[in-house]
Amino acid sequence: MRVLGIESSCDETAAAIVEDGRKIISNVVATQIPFHQIYKGVVPEIASRKHAEWILPVVKQALEQADMTIDQVDAIAATNRPGLMGSLLVGLTFGKTLAWANNKPFVAVNHMLGHLYAAHLENDIPYPYLGLLVSGGHTIICKVSGFDDIEVLGTTVDDSVGEAFDKVAKFYGLGYPGGVIVDNLAKKGDAAAASFPVPRLDGEEHRYDMSFSGLKTAVIHQCDMFWKPGYEHSVENMCAAFQETACRTLTSRLFRAVDDTGLKTIVAGGGVAANSRLRAILAERKDLNCIFPPLKLCGDNGAMIAGVGYHFLMRGDRSPWNTTASARIPQFKRGLKR
Repeated sequence: MRVLGIESSCDETAAAIVEDGRKIISNVVATQIPFHQIYKGVVPEIASRKHAEWILPVVKQALEQADMTIDQVDAIAATNRPGLMGSLLVGLTFGKTLAWANNKPFVAVNHMLGHLYAAHLENDIPYPYLGLLVSGGHTIICKVSGFDDIEVLGTTVDDSVGEAFDKVAKFYGLGYPGGVIVDNLAKKGDAAAASFPVPRLDGEEHRYDMSFSGLKTAVIHQCDMFWKPGYEHSVENMCAAFQETACRTLTSRLFRAVDDTGLKTIVAGGGVAANSRLRAILAERKDLNCIFPPLKLCGDNGAMIAGVGYHFLMRGDRSPWNTTASARIPQFKRGLKR
């Protein structure tokens, strides 16, 4: 089965064709970064207008790259939640219309399921395992027992880790997107230069939960008091110390989940899964099997949507034509459903 996957939840217009849920035949991503850089963040109105302008040529390019016509596509999948409402509606409406006009099965896909599935596109990963979903909008530790059987163990109680990276970069004028810039600057700095606070969340219900708002505030507004004597107050050292604290906060909760569940396989997904320091810390645990998507699949892409869509379609699931978009998903403790 060849599935055309469409992704437009934020500021990437993406389309891909994936065969049998694993083999990527084509994968096209048109990024809007140059249009948002001047604002140091994504402007929803600009994002939705660019999606409307680019969606048709991006899908055409995905078909051309695969040397296929729409008649040779077996089904269509598109992201419907969560994300920017205007952006979501462009890709979802286009996908539904294309499927209806060509008499193809259609399925709507939760964007978060896509990120958790991305590593499966190039790896044979048995269930269950622990998932680490880290992006600009979400930070989730979960037990993954199937492509749509997700038990959320812990999450952030405030800012996502990706949001913290972006806001620190924006405050200091480092550029956009912030996560990549902070990561690159941190490689030139010393993480020991400063000691930033890690929020403490009491109560068994917060055993795997995280908080990044206080860390962000400390780096932005109270930086000087956390510097250690003898270290230069450079932006490189600040980025290194901030990144180290953020990544250690993530991995401390993740390793706690490893100890409690006994699961030794960790699969990461989302834009922050590309962070070099996070990958290095997880690589230090030789007793664990830590699997990351390739860098090209950490960000938003259509291949992960097509991959998840394949499994829904093989199970016989179809989405009705009146399926709509949703900007958010509920933060409940059991399941990230379609």
